Formats: sequence, C-alpha cells, structure tokens
Amino acid sequence: MTDIQGSIQKQPGDEFQTGKVATISAAHLSHDVFSAFLAPLLPLLITRLNLSLSAVAILDIARKIPQLLNPVIGLLADRICVKYLVIFAPAVTAICMSLLGLASSFPVLFILLFVSGLSAAVFHVPGPVLIKRYSGTNTGRGMSFYMFGGEMARTLGPLLITAAVSWWGLEGSYRVLPVGLAATVVMFFMLRKLPKVERGQTKRFWSGSRQAINETAPLLAGLMGFMVFRMGLKSALTLYLPTYLTGKGETLWMAGLALSLLQFSGAAGTLGIGYFADRFGHRKMLLVIGLLTPVAGLGLTFFPGILTVPLLVVTGILIFASSPIQLALVQDSGTSRPAFVNSLFMTLNIISSGLAVYCVGSMGDWVGLDLTYKIAAGLTVLSVPFMILLKGQTHNR
Repeated sequence: MTDIQGSIQKQPGDEFQTGKVATISAAHLSHDVFSAFLAPLLPLLITRLNLSLSAVAILDIARKIPQLLNPVIGLLADRICVKYLVIFAPAVTAICMSLLGLASSFPVLFILLFVSGLSAAVFHVPGPVLIKRYSGTNTGRGMSFYMFGGEMARTLGPLLITAAVSWWGLEGSYRVLPVGLAATVVMFFMLRKLPKVERGQTKRFWSGSRQAINETAPLLAGLMGFMVFRMGLKSALTLYLPTYLTGKGETLWMAGLALSLLQFSGAAGTLGIGYFADRFGHRKMLLVIGLLTPVAGLGLTFFPGILTVPLLVVTGILIFASSPIQLALVQDSGTSRPAFVNSLFMTLNIISSGLAVYCVGSMGDWVGLDLTYKIAAGLTVLSVPFMILLKGQTHNR
C-alpha cells in the first residue's frame, strides 16, 4: 500500500493539475451530451411506438444493465492504461444515441440503449480514478470539475437533440452524429498526451479485491442507503420531466428547456460543492443536502406557477450536488484497488437507479405523475439517517 501511494505521489504530486483535470472533464462532457438524448425524445417515441411509462422504465434499465459489469471493468482498469477507454467510449455512445430516432420497434430501442450503456460503463469506471490522480489533495474539487462536465452535458444534450428533431424530425436525429465523432477526434489529440497510468502491481486479477471490499463496506452501505431514497425524485425529474410537461400541454421546446434548466442548476451545484466539501467535511455537506432536498422537492410539487423556476433551480442543485462528494469519498477511501471500489459504488448506484426508475414509471402509470412526484420528494427525507453509517469514514483534507 505504501509503495502504491508513493508512486501516486511521484506521478502527479500533491498539487491540483488544472489542465489535466479539465481535459478529462471535457471528455466527460463529450460523452454525456449524447447520453442525455433519451428523455427529450421520449414524448415522440411514446407516441410513435405507443409505449407505456413502465415500458419507458425498462428502456432506461436497458442502458443500466451492462453497468452491472462495473466490478469486472474496475478490476481490468486497475491493471491497464485506462486513458484510451476514456477516449473511444464516447464515439460508441454517440453512434447508438444518435440512431434512436430511426428505431422502428421496442427491441431496436432496447439494443441501442444496451450498447450505449456498455460504452458508458467503460467510460465512467476509470474516469474518476484519473481525476483523483491529477487532483492531488483536493479530491472534492477535482470531482466537482468532473461532474460539472457531466451535468453541463446533460444541459446541452436536450437542447441539441430538441433542435435536431425540430429541424429534421424524429428520423433526423442521426444528423447530430458527426458532432459526436468530431468530439472523439478532438479528445484523442488532447488525452493521448496524458502520461500513461501505471499498471497495477498485483500479480493476480482478483488480488486485493476482498480486502478492498472489507475496507469500504461501511462506506458503500451508507452511500447506498443515501442514494436509494433520493433516486426516485432524481429519476422522476431527469427521465420523466419532458413527458410530464408535454402531457400538461407544454411544447417539446419548453419541456427540453425545463430539463436543461434543471441540469444546468445541477452543473452549478456540482461545480461549487467541491470547495465546501473539502473545507467543511464530506459527511456534513451530505447531511445538509439530505435535509434540504425534501423541502425543495415538495415545494416544487405543491407550489407550481411563478415559483416553479426558482424551485426547479434549487432542486436541481440539491439532487446533483451530492454526486461529486460521494465520488470523493470513494476515491479517498485509501484502498489499493481504487477503480474496483469505484466500480462497486457505480454498481450500487445503477441498482438503486434502476429500481427507482421502474418504481416511478409503474407508479406514474398507476396514480399519475403528479402524485408520483410528491411521493418521491417526500421519500428523500429517509436518506438522512444513513449519514450515521458514514461517521468515521470521512475526513477533511
């Protein structure tokens, strides 16, 4: 463990390497722009293929299923140079998501989303490990940069695909593909200059994995509980918001703008939270976020009208701001298998997200999205007690 830490310190040092962190965060943006296409396209796909909300939930789960392989990807990422995974995965995601408008049936949609989920897993497992390496002692700040790239992508993605289908129709969604391929080429020339990440020093593929699980089990259990009760509201807003608003009579443009506003607010939250987390403590900031989220979420559902925009902004900040803190906690756990532990965290995230999105979709079919939003917002308060499990697992930098 000492040797590994020493090698890490030799490579980037303790300083925050802004250029490298920003470059990796830009790769995150180029990937997640295309991952954000599904929600804005749902109102059109639902009408065209006569889909229920439960079927929509299954589609979203389709792109999460491959991410159950995250632990295997994490074990591989600890032993190979991972920067090329970060370079080429966005191209695969761009191809699959740009072709959604051409899908003629539910199975075709399922396959496209499944493959895009696989490329997303290959990208997101090593990404935070690279960020940790170049963040020095400011892990929270580095994860804020990284998550800002992802949230800005989910801000720009709905605008890009909404503009495309407005100009060329649903079948014209493939016309944005050159944007994704061009971004991959740019990322190749930017990221290929990064120093090679050292291969793992373990002799066996599974070496150290059991110890890593034992060391981080309390942390992962606490984070899992925290995520489970927040995922319902996050899924309701990020996946079903355009469907909900178009059902209320809003145009596809207005629905896309509302989703982009939510995501932009989340981007602002992820960018700013790292400083406060590093300064005041990760657990304390998660506790504050956990206490404020049900207030903002319930306010959004009970006070529509003139308060919708400010409450949407506040809710967006709160539901996304916890992500970089959780990633920082995982990367600061001190394990010798950082990519593997990050993959375990992401697998738990995917499981909780998949359960939440299906429950929200089923409940939306049963009682309507109005009541579903209220229930999801109220359940977020149950995430607060799980901060107790994180006591002793966090520290201030």
